[in-house]
Amino acid sequence: MASSEPRLTIGEGPPELRANPPVLEAVGAGTTASVSAAARPADSFNTSRAAAALNSSAAENSAHNESTSSTDDREDLPPLVSISDLVLEAPAWLFSAALHMLAVIILGLLFIVPEQRTELLLRLDDYDGFDELDGSEFDLNLDTPENMADAALEPQELVALEDPVLVEPTEIEPLVLETEALAISSPIQMALTGRSEGMQQKLLDAYGGNASTQRAVMMALRWLQRYQTSSGMWSLKGAYSDGSVIENREAATGMALLAFQGAGYTPHGDAQHEFTNVTSRAWKSLLRGLNEEGIFFGNSGRQNGQLYTQAICTIALCELYGMTRNSLYREPAQRAVNYAVKIQAKEGGWRYSPGTDSDLSVTGWFVMALQSARMAGLEVPTPALQKIGRFLDTVSYSGGAAYGYHRSHPGATASMTAEGLLCRQYLGWPHDDKRLQRGADILIDNLPSWERGDRDVYYWYYGTQVCHHMEGKHWRAWNERMKSLLPERQVQEGKERGSWDPNGDEWGDQAGRLFTTCLSTYMLEVYYRHLPIYKTDLVTGGQ
Repeated sequence: MASSEPRLTIGEGPPELRANPPVLEAVGAGTTASVSAAARPADSFNTSRAAAALNSSAAENSAHNESTSSTDDREDLPPLVSISDLVLEAPAWLFSAALHMLAVIILGLLFIVPEQRTELLLRLDDYDGFDELDGSEFDLNLDTPENMADAALEPQELVALEDPVLVEPTEIEPLVLETEALAISSPIQMALTGRSEGMQQKLLDAYGGNASTQRAVMMALRWLQRYQTSSGMWSLKGAYSDGSVIENREAATGMALLAFQGAGYTPHGDAQHEFTNVTSRAWKSLLRGLNEEGIFFGNSGRQNGQLYTQAICTIALCELYGMTRNSLYREPAQRAVNYAVKIQAKEGGWRYSPGTDSDLSVTGWFVMALQSARMAGLEVPTPALQKIGRFLDTVSYSGGAAYGYHRSHPGATASMTAEGLLCRQYLGWPHDDKRLQRGADILIDNLPSWERGDRDVYYWYYGTQVCHHMEGKHWRAWNERMKSLLPERQVQEGKERGSWDPNGDEWGDQAGRLFTTCLSTYMLEVYYRHLPIYKTDLVTGGQ
């Protein structure tokens, strides 16, 4: 982890194998081949040196023969057979065989190629189109072993686990699960990539985050870690001070996981990192409660909180699949998405009971659930999104620039305006839409304030996202206030160090400290939690 601790740890690549091989460098669309070292052929036979040696030997033999012939009376030896005698008297098949052997030798010399080895040099560059994010170039060397063609690959035996989805890192080291390759087919699927190690610091620098905001995020995650229960879940009431007046462990766990995942932590990170164990335990417990229909809430919590719970947990599960691409999460995530679509009310939104009535507060969480599904590449029916747009029309004011809670509660509010505008952004309103621009102006006229009566972390959470997607003047104004206010007001000592006091907040007295802390954490992760909607075309090179 860099100076910004929250990240997605990426394992190391394959080891390099080198022995002065030739280099094949591929850059971009073109390919240039250059040989750095060729195999040296065997030394050729030195005919002049051999001839001199033969002549010297012949002279010695001649001198020796002359000396012996002068002293001994021996019979004359038969005359040596000459080359011409051999040619004339040799059988025809021998002559033919010699010619064929010579031809074979010549052809062999022509086609023998010195042994070569290949090194592949892949150069991967960051996207050129994202001006704010100047990336550094890096090279990955993949050397081809000389015996690769003859190498036998031995498959490893896969061990079947009774509960393979979530095994705590302390049980197996490291946590290994079947993972699909990341396949990004549309710009929206880039939205979660800012949480990776390589992008976090760049996005912090580009959008105004700093060491103070990152320190606050880490303190908040430590607070959440401190209050995780032995079951792996969290509690809204909690062992901490100023808990909620109601209990809902599924909602509390979903919110806590969103905070960890927003900073890049999942069950599939570094097995030695403590947050890997934290998220692994939580998901193991939360998924155990997901039923065949795709329902998280079961019979827990009061009725008016059940669909909040469902939406929050669906967001977290879709994010988990989108971040890890682990095939074991795809079907459960799609099941939860299908359930969300199934219970959409005729008005186009969601409220307290499945399929009955619509209010903007609950609907906003389900819009984010469907958006997270789209980020992960899951199936979201277009008609469901179109119905949401029609519902938003029924609670809009000022020509679509402001929004209210429910048709039975006339009038726009700050929190519902922020939530409605975020829904519009995700449903396709362009950046230059006049209604969106006027709505964003309303937000920066109502910047976050810690004064009693002004505190509304729910409003700030949605306003932070809208302004971040808008960028420009709206983000500069909002971020300047938010990035200093939240770290300054975070508890700095004692057992609640890292949390935010809910007392004085619009909803804090009811929702409690965990709710206030999680939403505050999401805001300080905003720099990398989701890429700005209107920047994805630049990130993907306009594709």
